[in-house]
Amino acid sequence: MENKLQQEDIIDLGKLAQIAIEHKKEVFSIIAGCTIVAAGISFVLPKQYESTTLVQTRSAGKDIGGAAAMASMMGIGTVESSSTTSYIELMKSRRVLNPIINSMEWEDEKKKPDADDFAKKHLDIKNTKQTNLITITAKGKTPEEAQMISQEVADNFLKLQTDMNQQTQSLLVKFLEERIDEAKKDAEDAREKFAQYQQEHKIYSPDEQARSTVNKMNAFDEALGNMQVQQKATQAKLAAVSAKLGDIRSSSQNYNINDNEIVKGLRNQIVSAQLELLNLREHYTEEHPEVISVKEKITKLNQNLTNEVNTMVASKYTTLNPTQADLVKDQANAEVSMAVAKASEEAIQARKAEKEKELEGFPQNVLEYLNLQRDTNIKEQIYTNLIKQAEDNKIQEAMESMDIQIIDYANLPQKPSAPKKKLIVLGGLLAGIILSLIRVITISNKMNDI
Repeated sequence: MENKLQQEDIIDLGKLAQIAIEHKKEVFSIIAGCTIVAAGISFVLPKQYESTTLVQTRSAGKDIGGAAAMASMMGIGTVESSSTTSYIELMKSRRVLNPIINSMEWEDEKKKPDADDFAKKHLDIKNTKQTNLITITAKGKTPEEAQMISQEVADNFLKLQTDMNQQTQSLLVKFLEERIDEAKKDAEDAREKFAQYQQEHKIYSPDEQARSTVNKMNAFDEALGNMQVQQKATQAKLAAVSAKLGDIRSSSQNYNINDNEIVKGLRNQIVSAQLELLNLREHYTEEHPEVISVKEKITKLNQNLTNEVNTMVASKYTTLNPTQADLVKDQANAEVSMAVAKASEEAIQARKAEKEKELEGFPQNVLEYLNLQRDTNIKEQIYTNLIKQAEDNKIQEAMESMDIQIIDYANLPQKPSAPKKKLIVLGGLLAGIILSLIRVITISNKMNDI
């Protein structure tokens, strides 16, 4: 039975082949006609050219980068929270594309596309997975138009990124400068009090024993100064992030982060490590292996704390887009960092109070002199370090445009990317073969009916 069916299939195929041969002119005409029509269409379709620009992204080095802030304000929601994804979305924004659209000629101004339609028709922006490379492929009616669009997208976005980063950094610098003004006034007041005391009591230098004892307190003074600088800098950062978030009211208190047992445990470990570092600095320099080891330990603990806070916020903050959520994480981390700095300062103050008992044997006027001297040194250190932080941020502001670097500038295409004539002609040929086969089957069916 199976052999009989196979034989019938062979007979049918042979019959179809015989019919095709008998009607070869008609079959050939169908195939040739479809191929010619496809070839004609390939020549009639307008040419399209593609130009590609390759850019590389890098982390901004700040917690509140311009791209993330801009994406947040624009309400861009992305599947991934990476800055690269935000960059791609921002490249399709009106601020980037409208200048390009307005510079091009349009047959009918009423049909001028908006940014979304223009991006869909003229742009293909992709990120190579697991890399920080973005390819901007632009389509145009001429090689020059394609090249212009591709290059202008990169250039306009570079300008946008620079502006946004500078605004963000300027905001941070502004809040830092407010703290600097406060620190400057405190330092001037401390210097004035110290100078008045010297003049009134005619004490301009303590004896050797007093200097030796006070020198042991320098590590405490420096540590306290660092904690206060950290608090003031964190306050500036917190104010800048809050300004970027605008009406979004969030706080670490909303998530009870500072009361979380894991966070409290890490905070206590950091405070203990700070005290350990303080003890080592009384005896060793910064280059000593034990000092270096404890500093590395503190860095690791701080990173663990940041990771824990980010995890907690991510698990509870699901209503905003990822870029806004990143700003919320920055805000929560700043508040937790403030709590750590305050706890560390309190612990150092307590240890300092114990150490100051060694000074109780000195005359009251000498003690007052030493206290005023150390207070002046601490406040001057705070003022100096805040100025350094502000200057570092100004340098960062000038460098932020390097978040995006153009690797390959837009090329001038030599050949059109579309229409693909060979594929169209091949498609016409295949369509002709299919139609001719249908025609042969139709003839065969009619013959069978007869």
